[in-house]
Amino acid sequence: MDTQQISVPPRAPSHGVVHLNVRLTERFSVISNALSQHGDLSLVAIGLSTYIQSLPAGTKVGIKVLAERFKEGERCIAGALRELEVHGFLRRVRVHLRDGRIATRTESYNLPERDRHPREAPKNLRNAVGPGSPKAPKRAAPPAPPRPVAAPAPTPVREPTPAPRLVPPPTAPKPPPPPLPVPQALTPQLHRAAADLLAGLPRTVPHLVLSERDVQDLTPGAAAWLERGATPAALRAALTGDLPVPLKHPAKLLRHRLIALLPPLLPTAPPVVPMQNCDDCDRAFRSPVAGPCRDCRAEVFREPDLLSA
Repeated sequence: MDTQQISVPPRAPSHGVVHLNVRLTERFSVISNALSQHGDLSLVAIGLSTYIQSLPAGTKVGIKVLAERFKEGERCIAGALRELEVHGFLRRVRVHLRDGRIATRTESYNLPERDRHPREAPKNLRNAVGPGSPKAPKRAAPPAPPRPVAAPAPTPVREPTPAPRLVPPPTAPKPPPPPLPVPQALTPQLHRAAADLLAGLPRTVPHLVLSERDVQDLTPGAAAWLERGATPAALRAALTGDLPVPLKHPAKLLRHRLIALLPPLLPTAPPVVPMQNCDDCDRAFRSPVAGPCRDCRAEVFREPDLLSA
């Protein structure tokens, strides 16, 4: 059985890090120092890029998938991916599949594209030929200045293309409007109060005129407000306050406000237990039914014990 050889530096330093490396022949990834020692990337971004470099091709590396694998959370992982995109270690592009869907392809680089083509060094000039040479010119020509080499342009960062917004066509059917609220018990007094309030709105706002049919249709909604504890003044203020100018459809506006501004139901009060008078001692006590009080009932149960004694 082969024994792994651990390489130890011949002169290990007395302090700081000491590398004790094992020669790897499988399950390893080559990471450049341009990534592992990057001066502007965060430690999360460096570690995330190292993890992505170690994955086989075709593995999903979306934000939600990475958040399920690591505990940093979606916000931290999304920020690290943006760092890698800015510095050229990652690029996410939208691709169109054959079936018409749109997918995201993540391209991971162990070295940014702008660092893959280093600047070419100027060619070395040949030494001037000495005067003793048969082919030497009378005067050595001055060396030509080196041509400036243009730096490669940085790779543009591609922003992810937003998903198209699905807008329904104008001919699509509209959802039905919400129903008008109705009271739990529409008594004649409640119906009359709501109808009189709606019919009298022009006294406060002259141009808020309703037809008789409009008053009949909106009366249940106004009655629901009054049943829920709203005063007539509060209901009138909610219906007539801050009206649009010009007011084209008064009935539609009042219907919308009766639905959208409906107050909540009043909390139910606990039931009140009535007062009763005891049939034996005439003492007052609370009970849902009439009869003897608790002490008199206990006395009746104790009488057989007294007789037997």
